[in-house]
Amino acid sequence: MLPAPVIQRLNSGETQIADRFVGATIIFADIVEFTPLVARMDAGDLIKELSNLFTAFDDLATQHGIEKIKTIGDAYMAASGIPSHREDHAQAAVDFARGILRTMSDTTVSQAGLQIRIGIHSGPVIAGLIGRKRSIYDVWGETVNLASRLETTGKQGHIHISTETKDALGSDIVKAEPHTHLVKGVGEITSYFID
Repeated sequence: MLPAPVIQRLNSGETQIADRFVGATIIFADIVEFTPLVARMDAGDLIKELSNLFTAFDDLATQHGIEKIKTIGDAYMAASGIPSHREDHAQAAVDFARGILRTMSDTTVSQAGLQIRIGIHSGPVIAGLIGRKRSIYDVWGETVNLASRLETTGKQGHIHISTETKDALGSDIVKAEPHTHLVKGVGEITSYFID
């Protein structure tokens, strides 16, 4: 499925969809210790568990006006502020991430007791439609890379945000635990853990 604005542009005759967004927020959510789970769980049960979770995430994305980009194995990637710009892209992304954390503790959705790490970064991205067979709407840029690295260096059950996301949130963040660390390809940064 492609975003509705992208479909409208294709229907109006555009053949190349590519846009630069100055302000967007990227969200990566990854299930912790998923590989060992694959080894010990029945295939049908595993797919049911993932399907339940990702369907719940899809519903949250719709509720918060977030664009699901793709799933990559047990990871879920989404964006706020694309393909239609919105001023509150960072706040919508954090609200979506908080919904994911609540979903992970809902035993009617996840029965395996899984944990998740979430990384969020705000900044410029390029978004566009690629491919002919199974075309996908995707995003690129340093903002995407840093969001992914924040997820990787995050803590289970927490949301790991960049300084840029924290700044975009302004006074809406009540408690943010600072964390200084090295990020491959970027250097030393300060990021924040929020609930």
